[in-house]
Amino acid sequence: MADSKLRILCIGAHPDDCEVCIGGTAALWAAAGHTVCFVSATNGETGHHEQAGAALVTRRLAEARASADVLGVQSLVLPIPNGRIVPSLEYRAVFIKLIREFAPNLILTNRPNDYHPDHRYTSQLVQDAAYIVTVPNNAPETPPLRYNPVIAWWPDTFRKPTPFQPDVVVDIGPTVRKKYDALHRHTSQMYEWIPWNQGVLEQVPAGEAARRAWLFDRRSKRDRELADRFRDGLVARYGPKRGQSVQYAEAFEGCEYGAPLDAAAVERFFGGL
Repeated sequence: MADSKLRILCIGAHPDDCEVCIGGTAALWAAAGHTVCFVSATNGETGHHEQAGAALVTRRLAEARASADVLGVQSLVLPIPNGRIVPSLEYRAVFIKLIREFAPNLILTNRPNDYHPDHRYTSQLVQDAAYIVTVPNNAPETPPLRYNPVIAWWPDTFRKPTPFQPDVVVDIGPTVRKKYDALHRHTSQMYEWIPWNQGVLEQVPAGEAARRAWLFDRRSKRDRELADRFRDGLVARYGPKRGQSVQYAEAFEGCEYGAPLDAAAVERFFGGL
């Protein structure tokens, strides 16, 4: 694993989760020549108020591919039905095979304490696959890895049982527009399902340019809030001048089940960003 080019596996529960949580950092990695793959653990078949089933799955797969193309990353949507993923032995084997075949240096996912069962169980399955990916007699049809990848979580606002505590905070100002250009490709979610679910569907503009502006203004608040929330980490990472001026950020916390996200790993994975 001495190659300077990284292999980064981002595993979200739904086809737009990775873009929302780490799209800016992924674009930075891709621009640096690293291999990044966005995985959706479920197929998104229930994520809409009007469409469902195979038609919606086909639509969301196309949106995921178009979004990934914008960021310069790979896209994979697993055929697990939306809302039906559970931390079973069957799905653990799926995750072990996925991780072994991609052979990542770094795996990113959400934390296991989350409001959405798909999020919780996706995170648990990633953690259940940790270390086991090195054990030959578990899922023996796929050759084992000879190392345990680093696993890190992206942030949330849940405080129980423990709040998110970042080990690294990244300035995504250089790629924040690309991040929202990628999210713009998720039409079914950004302009239909999520606005409907949040009761603001009537606020969605009709025109292309107006939609882009509306999406950026509404959704990039998360990235601005992360920059303010973890300002100390930005200052520590980039120095006072740049750290105080960062407007948009993404952050990551190491999971103890993977290899350690220690100072050397932080430098390896994030040092050039």
